[in-house]
Amino acid sequence: MFDDPVVLETRKHREEYAASFGYDLDRIVADLQSRQGRDGRVVVDRTAVEKSEPSDARETSAQSAPNSDSAPRSP
Repeated sequence: MFDDPVVLETRKHREEYAASFGYDLDRIVADLQSRQGRDGRVVVDRTAVEKSEPSDARETSAQSAPNSDSAPRSP
């Protein structure tokens, strides 16, 4: 199998990054979250949306949306 040098380098950096946190996912996530927005890009916080609308309400509204195929067509 062909080993792409870019993929190999990416995997090497990923391994080094994870090792620097002792492979502790909580520490890795905390580090990534602390880096968000530092470069001036907008970070979207979806927690307010998720808390205000229950997941089954989203499913219900999506299921009840009219289907364009079932709409009557005029001649």
